[in-house]
This record gives sequence, structure tokens and C-alpha cells, in this order.
Amino acid sequence: MKTILLSRMKKITVVMMAAGLLAGCASSGNPKDPIEGFNRAVFAFNEGLDTAIVKPVATGYEAVLPSPVRTGVTNFFSNIEDLFIGVNNLLQGKVPEAISDLGRVVINSTIGLLGVIDFATDAGLEKHDEDFGQTFGRWGVANGAYVVVPVFGPRTVRDTVGLVLDVAADPVANHNPTRTRDLALVLRLVNDRANLLAADKVIEEAALDKYTYVRDAYLQRRRKLIHDGNPPREIEADAEQIESSSTVAVATVEESQTDSAALAAIHLTVKLANADPARRN
Repeated sequence: MKTILLSRMKKITVVMMAAGLLAGCASSGNPKDPIEGFNRAVFAFNEGLDTAIVKPVATGYEAVLPSPVRTGVTNFFSNIEDLFIGVNNLLQGKVPEAISDLGRVVINSTIGLLGVIDFATDAGLEKHDEDFGQTFGRWGVANGAYVVVPVFGPRTVRDTVGLVLDVAADPVANHNPTRTRDLALVLRLVNDRANLLAADKVIEEAALDKYTYVRDAYLQRRRKLIHDGNPPREIEADAEQIESSSTVAVATVEESQTDSAALAAIHLTVKLANADPARRN
């Protein structure tokens, strides 16, 4: 199963790299989104999938389970993520942060009952947000074209390549036995989507064009994450326009404790689940 999953991810990466090459000959007026027509079609497909399947299940999940239980589930999966957040911090040369991430795992896995209770945050160990796409960005790899991947959601060419490594290193997606893995994937999917429900109404009311709203928020948020919240000023006129138009969007998303990257993670988990069958106390 792992071999099949990685093979599919590699194929998707090739497609995304090809999409990036289209940037030079595409007719879109936005150089960051040269294949906008394709992206909008895929975005509509993903929205339909979410509306028909994922969101209704997540809504029922939120209605049935009390908030402390859902928080425990979120903390459990967040604790697993801290392992590879630490790996990415180490690869980026941020050793103190990597040590802090490891400390979070040790504390939450022991006195936090396998991460169900987040004692590490109360102890002053900050929760970080790192992945292989951000690591490539810190190494100087450019974004490439913005691409909306079927089921996976918003990405860039660089982040799609990073996604392959994220999946390969994901202990949940690669866990055995298969039945336990599949149940964990479904639970993570539903829980993540439930955590995003509160932001749905805000986005719908704030966005005249939801596609543009999500795209600009995603690109700006990824840029801030790569530069640890202090990105250098962009000099291109179009880049300044994008940053200005998405400021409110990003603020709203962060205020709701979610973002487009989280939505992309949800679409990733849907894909993993179909392939075979943040977070505080």
C-alpha cells in the first residue's frame, strides 16, 4: 500500500512540475497563477466533494462529540506532527526550535497521555508549523506556479514536491496494521474538517470571489511561514497588490485558528483514505 501511495504521489508531482512549466506561455494576468482556468475548475470540484461528503460528516461529528473529546483528538494528531515538524526545523538549521519540538513530543507523549493533553504548551514550549515545502523554501527553492490539486487542494509546485515527502514521512498514513491506519486517517480527516467549520461562514461572508480569497490567503500565509512571520518586502507591483488584497483574508483565517494550508491537509487526508478502503487542552 505504501508503495502504491508513493507511486501515485510521484505521478501527481510530475503533473504539477509540468504545470509549473506552463507559466511561461500561459495567458493569465497573474504571474503567480498562470493556469487560473484549470485551477478554478479543480477548485470547484474540490468544493463539491467537500459539500457532498466531508463537511456533512464533520458537522455530525462536531454535533455528537463534546468539545473536550474533539480537543483531545486534535492534540493526539498534533503530537504526532511535532515529530516531523522537529525534523524540518533541524533541516532548516533551527536547532533550538527542533529541540523544543522534541521536548513537546516527550512531555505530551508521557504526562500528556500520548498527546491527548497538551502540557507542553503550558510549559512554555511553542507549537511550530513546519513541513518539507517550507524547508525547500528556506533552502531557496522558488514557489513555482500556484496549482489547485484535485482532492489535495491549494499548493504550489514547490509545495507539491514537499507533499511527497510529507506523505512518505507521515506515521499515520504509513501505519500498520491497515485497519488501524485507515480508521486513524478517517478520524483525522473528520476532526480536521470539524475544526474548520467555524471559519466557513466567515469566508463565505468576506469573500466576493472565494477562489481568489483562498489563493491569496494561501500564498501570503505560506510566504510568512517560510520567513517565520517576517517576510522581506516584495518589490513586484503584482506581488504588492496580492499582499494588500489578502491581508484581511489571512487575518480572518488566523483569527479562526485555521488557514488554506489546513484545508489542503484535509484534502490530502481524503485522498489517503480513498486510496485504501491547532489543539489545545
